[in-house]
Amino acid sequence: MAQLGFLGLGIMGYPMARHLLHSGHEVALWSNTIAKARELAGEGKSAVCSSPKEVAERADYIFYCVGDSEMSREVATGRNGLAEGVRKNAVVADCSTISPEVSRGIGAVFTGKGAHFLDAPCTGSKPGAEKATLTFMIGGDKAVFERARPYFEIMGKLFYYCGGPGCGLQAKLTQNLVLGNLYQGFVEGMVLAAKGGISPKLMLEILDNSAAKSGLISFKAPYVLARNFETTFSTKWLHKDISLALDSGAGLDVPLPITALTQQMLRAAMAKGLADADFCSSIQVLEEWASVEVREE
Repeated sequence: MAQLGFLGLGIMGYPMARHLLHSGHEVALWSNTIAKARELAGEGKSAVCSSPKEVAERADYIFYCVGDSEMSREVATGRNGLAEGVRKNAVVADCSTISPEVSRGIGAVFTGKGAHFLDAPCTGSKPGAEKATLTFMIGGDKAVFERARPYFEIMGKLFYYCGGPGCGLQAKLTQNLVLGNLYQGFVEGMVLAAKGGISPKLMLEILDNSAAKSGLISFKAPYVLARNFETTFSTKWLHKDISLALDSGAGLDVPLPITALTQQMLRAAMAKGLADADFCSSIQVLEEWASVEVREE
């Protein structure tokens, strides 16, 4: 039985931590919402911790999944953070999607403590977290990842070692850039088709049987047509990731013009009050502008 830690029990983190608990390992839990940790603790051998530092004192392999760069920095290196209690040779894996530059700075702190750090963002949204079929993109020392791999495999299905510190995040930002831009293309096409008198269901069938077929669209389109915007990946978090991709592009001198437009459309959706809804709800911005709705007949 390994001594594990998990921090951040949100939409993704809660089911990820649950899989670790159900695998029979001892898991130290922490969340800003202590009630979530107490609720989950009853499902296995666990300890509810009062701080990230306490988690680090109890675990050799630590995973955390939080919302943004500042949250990650606070959990890892802030007051009573993981770095204050981390064991020698422990492995800390950040499964959040944050700035590669911030992540490298966090990693340097753990290196100074004699511990190891991996950036390990994941994709698969809420269904992937619940089914333990997440895809992880790993940055850091490959040998360290191989040590921690058995515990990653409890939560996910596919693993891509991408290179040194920050490389997992660079891959994840690229993936979400493509995801966001694909969805924006879908929004524009479906609103245009609906306004032009084409049945949304028929248009989707055409897309699914053409070179424009997309796994993302095939998955998200039924929710749009049913007007079901229950959150699996919120508008505000996709906006955050697209913004990080633009920052990365600026730092690497790579122009990203389509991505800049996608960011602005997501920002418009947030201004409309859709920040916490699923990102597929952002279609409502263009629908309102065009005075048409994409829905089941």
